[in-house]
Amino acid sequence: MSKNDKKYLKIVLDPIRVSAEYKPKFGQGSKGGGLSLKKFQSLYQSDPFYCWFGLDNPLMYTVHKAAGGMTSVYRQIGIGCEKLFRTILQDCLGLSVEDSSWSYEVHTADGRVRKLHLDGRVPLDKIKDKVARRRFRQWMKDSASLIQVDSDVFSTLKGAVFEVRQGYKSKDSKRQNADIANAATAYTKAYLP
Repeated sequence: MSKNDKKYLKIVLDPIRVSAEYKPKFGQGSKGGGLSLKKFQSLYQSDPFYCWFGLDNPLMYTVHKAAGGMTSVYRQIGIGCEKLFRTILQDCLGLSVEDSSWSYEVHTADGRVRKLHLDGRVPLDKIKDKVARRRFRQWMKDSASLIQVDSDVFSTLKGAVFEVRQGYKSKDSKRQNADIANAATAYTKAYLP
């Protein structure tokens, strides 16, 4: 067991604990953090249509709590893993929080600006340990070779950015398109995706 195991486990589990407190919102917005069973029943009993169908039943609340809770668990696992990944980069390569983080802005069709965050970044020049820097650069070179990155392109790269996936569905075109956009942007900023 490494000296960091407890720290790493806490990083992954703390966000998941948020899910234990999940309460469904039932279209009431995020005010108050969701509805209790009592508030849910009051809301649904005041609606003659829902009440007539028996949707004010406590089992309906349980179903909503379980469904939303599962979504919350998956989201929180992702958040925990993202934090863990960045922490490992920091610990193993001597990077700061700022060095290990990466984001970029995109303009949406409706004129808004969205900030997208990836799971980690390793700028080569921020790795102070020369042996670790050489090892990471060799890993980059080997990875670039595997995906046939032109050597002229590779020579311009100043590090790597990461988007880590768990539970990836191969037919998720929205996620695939986002990953392609992330990779293209990484290259424009001189990072190996």
